[in-house]
Amino acid sequence: MKVLIADQINQKGIEELEEVAEVVARTDITPEELVDDIKDFDAIVVRSRTKVTREVIEAAPSLKIIARAGVGVDNVDVEAATERGIMVVNAPESTSITVAEHTMGLVLSMSRKIAIADNSVKEGKWEKSRFMGMELNSKTLGIVGMGRIGSQVVIRAKAFGMDIMVYDPYITPEAAAELGVEVVDLETLLVNADVITIHVPLTPETKYLISKPQFEIMKENAIIVNCARGGIIKEDDLYDALTQ
Repeated sequence: MKVLIADQINQKGIEELEEVAEVVARTDITPEELVDDIKDFDAIVVRSRTKVTREVIEAAPSLKIIARAGVGVDNVDVEAATERGIMVVNAPESTSITVAEHTMGLVLSMSRKIAIADNSVKEGKWEKSRFMGMELNSKTLGIVGMGRIGSQVVIRAKAFGMDIMVYDPYITPEAAAELGVEVVDLETLLVNADVITIHVPLTPETKYLISKPQFEIMKENAIIVNCARGGIIKEDDLYDALTQ
């Protein structure tokens, strides 16, 4: 088997692949080069930079596996791969803790106004009263999407003493009970949450899940953190909500 590594991955991963396959690492490959050269490979490993489009798939008569070294597969034309019988795999648990920690870091940065306070100090100012911020203890966290990442955010948010409500149409009552969270509809979550974090894949169902009607019912000073795909929030409506 011949494997193309099209994006940067850990060297250990490359070494393990080399034990079972011929591996070619071309992490600077262009879209045009990929279309020309993919015909020589049985498998391709990508992260988020490389797009495995229908054009790429149709140019790959030997391709059997498309491996996404990460969670989302929106940079892979899954429909085209399925039509060809090509397996698309990902690593759904690879970044769960990392993203959950990053989420809490962003929540802390905004609630305590760390970034703007840092900039103020660098400008030679001392505006302590301006940057008092908000305690997370006893505040309501609304989590949109309770998969692997959302579940990890719950654990960390509870350590800060936050009350947690969740919107996820697919969560089971057993899973909610085990995590100790309140499951609500999206409108209830948006109306009541002081902090909102988003952890859903980008699909036709979730595209622009948060747009003007949702911004209009949020608390005036609500914090929203999107550690998922950008297309889940309609950015023009976000801009309007922030500037009006």
